Amino acid sequence: MVAAPTRAETGGGVQTFGNYIAGEWRPAATGETLENRSPSNRDDLVGLFAASGPDDVRAAVDAAAEAFETWGKGSPIARANILHKAANILEGRIEQIGRELAREEGKTLKEGIGETTRSVQILRYYAGEAQQPTGEHYPSVNPLTLLYTVHEPLGVCAVITPWNFPIAIPAWKIAPALAFGNTVVFKPASQTPLCAVRLVEALAEAGLPPGVLNLVTGRAGSVGDPLVNDERVVAISFTGSNEVGASLRKLAGERGAKIQLELGGKNPAIVLADADMDHALMHVVNGAMMSTGQKCTATSRAIVDRRVAGEFTEMLSKKITALRVGDPLDPETQIGPLIDEAAAERVAGEVQQAKDQGVSLLAGGERLRDGGRKNGAFVAPALFAEVDPSSRMGQEELFGPVLGVIPVDGLDEALAVANKVRYGLSASLFTRDLSTALLFAQGIQAGIVHVNSETAGAEPQVPFGGMKGSSSYSREQGKAAREFYTQMKTVYIDLPPAEQPSPGGRGSLA
Repeated sequence: MVAAPTRAETGGGVQTFGNYIAGEWRPAATGETLENRSPSNRDDLVGLFAASGPDDVRAAVDAAAEAFETWGKGSPIARANILHKAANILEGRIEQIGRELAREEGKTLKEGIGETTRSVQILRYYAGEAQQPTGEHYPSVNPLTLLYTVHEPLGVCAVITPWNFPIAIPAWKIAPALAFGNTVVFKPASQTPLCAVRLVEALAEAGLPPGVLNLVTGRAGSVGDPLVNDERVVAISFTGSNEVGASLRKLAGERGAKIQLELGGKNPAIVLADADMDHALMHVVNGAMMSTGQKCTATSRAIVDRRVAGEFTEMLSKKITALRVGDPLDPETQIGPLIDEAAAERVAGEVQQAKDQGVSLLAGGERLRDGGRKNGAFVAPALFAEVDPSSRMGQEELFGPVLGVIPVDGLDEALAVANKVRYGLSASLFTRDLSTALLFAQGIQAGIVHVNSETAGAEPQVPFGGMKGSSSYSREQGKAAREFYTQMKTVYIDLPPAEQPSPGGRGSLA
């Protein structure tokens, strides 16, 4: 039986949550905690969480290193059973966790439930992947040689996740790491630790042995830095900013750690003149504005054929202006808050700066502080027209509910504009023409390509990742996850000479 997390009641019934290290829930070594407040109402204290430091990280890596000695050599079927059981446990809590996610991160209740459901699907998928073949058999020059490969686990892996998908991204990193025999030290974003606790609870209750998965909460400098600098951590999987990703790439190169980075995006949706305008409108708005635009795959550029740009921009303006912004737990709400006050001020400032520079603002962009939104990080969804592709609005990821329209003359110019950014994560095209769709899929510099659907969205059974500055050229999810979380061993087995029926040699050139 797994002990419950450290939960001490404070004034008003607020709970205190600890780290999960070596199969036990425990407070930070210093005893200090951090507040976690709802972005929709700063007066709503979600909980107090361990403010960890280097001592907690060291204890977590100690536990993971010790557990790897048995977990990495154990039965893949046993690992699969634990992941499947954890999926069932999580499934029974979808409504509860979805509500907590909406309260903690700011997504709408519908999106919170959807993300939690996705996490269940991910756990089940990797329960299946744990039971798949782990290598291949090869013919040899010597007919008496048994020659084969196997994929073996790496060891202790650091998983560092962002706040914008606080349970799905941890699930799609942790599940394959565990399925393929690694142990994990998990550092979630400090803005969304409750969802991390819920995922770890499910895995612990499913029977995960002590030390296989360890959760350490706290600030990036206090937890993330000592974690990635520990020589026993052989692999790092990180989703977050390009700036942090660049420093991690350098660190991993210096000490030989395996690195997986999923970084930013400046994702285009190209709308051609032959597209179904109503269909394109729905997907462009959803891609740009759902989750308050806080997705690495969110649409931030609508690149529209000039022949229909005026009509489509007017349609966008009406649709975006009509979006309901408010309490994410209200079922009528379509757009919730940004993650915190700093993010709301940053996005509103970016909008004002672009407006001051003469970019045509057609809708939104202002802070919303009326009524029930006075204590939250709310910004009205913004739409810009006639955006210069080379401007900041046309080049940089703003990570908020901001969409810019860029008129172009046909597919060739649309592709040129779409590709002329440092990112290459996701892109979409709206057209009725199959030949055009194929040309787009071939010419776009993006790791994820959609035709007649929004830029956001990915299924767990296929690879996920970007090109150029959006990734480390590795892929997450699907069967690609095995490539990151394992290392290949090639095995030659020959009979002893006395038992060989005839002379033979390998004929090696190496």
